[in-house]
Amino acid sequence: MSASLSPALARRIALGAQGFGAPQRTTPAGTRTLRSTIDRLGLLQIDSVNVFERSHYLPLFARLGGYDKTLLDRLTLGADAPYLEYWAHEAAFIPRDSWPLFRWRMDAHRAKHVGDETTWASQNTEMLDWVRALLRVEGPLKASEIEHDANVRRGPWWGWSDVKRALEVLFLYGEVVTAGRDRFERRYALAEHVLPQHLLDLDVAQPDAIRALVEQAAAAQGVATVADLADYFRIKPQTAVRRAVDELVDAGVLEPVTVAGWDRRGGPQEAWLHRDARRPRRIEGAALLSPFDPVVWFRERALRMFGLHYRIEIYTPEPKRVYGYYVLPVLIDGEIVARVDLKSDRQAGVLRVQSAWFERGHQDAVARGLRPVADDAIAGRLAELLEQTARWQGLDAVVVVDRGTLAAPLAHAVGTRLLPGSRAPEMGTTPHAQEAQSLSGDAHRLLS
Repeated sequence: MSASLSPALARRIALGAQGFGAPQRTTPAGTRTLRSTIDRLGLLQIDSVNVFERSHYLPLFARLGGYDKTLLDRLTLGADAPYLEYWAHEAAFIPRDSWPLFRWRMDAHRAKHVGDETTWASQNTEMLDWVRALLRVEGPLKASEIEHDANVRRGPWWGWSDVKRALEVLFLYGEVVTAGRDRFERRYALAEHVLPQHLLDLDVAQPDAIRALVEQAAAAQGVATVADLADYFRIKPQTAVRRAVDELVDAGVLEPVTVAGWDRRGGPQEAWLHRDARRPRRIEGAALLSPFDPVVWFRERALRMFGLHYRIEIYTPEPKRVYGYYVLPVLIDGEIVARVDLKSDRQAGVLRVQSAWFERGHQDAVARGLRPVADDAIAGRLAELLEQTARWQGLDAVVVVDRGTLAAPLAHAVGTRLLPGSRAPEMGTTPHAQEAQSLSGDAHRLLS
């Protein structure tokens, strides 16, 4: 019979596995700590939006506090850095040693393109050959450098989009890898020019690679469903993940468990606990979570684990946004209690809180006596966190725009006046908010 976990314990296990709950640091994290944290997570997702900060910097800040970002740059952006990029979850920095575990995915991309004569790759083999040959002679290059070279000094006209597409196709195939970035633009190189021979020669069979990735995902999540494990490295089909789970159970790596409230179609949902997962008695501390943090990037898990209904509104027209452009959930003492829309206004030297909201799931749970963080403590804790964030960003102050249910108490805690802002629609007046309301009953059930 499977062991049973309470929802609160499952949350603490998951956050502990992700590196939360460690004693507060008295000195900034160094390179060794950064590397151990990345290796614990298995990857750092990359996103180009930098209205507040590029996403790959944020998971480490959430777990370690303020650190020197140039240290992470040396680990990820240099030509010989210990981390390179591949499509792991989405585009992500991964340890170099993990690269062979995705060879089956590289082969699948190649087979899909080669087997379909309608694909761009099948119709542009000459372009792919040209880019391969150029990289073989010239070494690592940015797409913009190849565009210039193609358009000015060599052969026929190749449009930039074709150059970039060819590089990305070869990147998918694993023939090309990243050799760092320059002003955040990728440098591309042939794999044999960057990777050591033992990684190039390592051929991991697909079932073995998937099992290794599922084991990494299980260790990074602590307790997880098959869907959680599959999403971490975007492994399809889920039947392959389930086979890996069964093998890991047989090996004693995973233990079947049930979590109260983790139900699907009226019955308990299967879950698994990693053998090394800690069972923290409490998770203390405050953190901002990037939209691309593993804690919240799988929205189904975020709803099940925290009662958080979360959508990125970057691509939503401004008049239709409910919470804001770049909204980060706020984690305090193991609970997601608020969300804030942040902008680093470097010209003015301030961290702008474009909107701030008490989290509906938190408020409803507090009313039922389920959550330990009181509303009157949230503004103060968040103010301290934002002031620390501003210092990390090299900004002088925090300012708060008058938008959202938490804006006024947050401005009071920061000790600043509210800046004028357009009033947000009341919850329940937009389709997005109505969808959130329709899920509140499920969130209550999951959190009880």
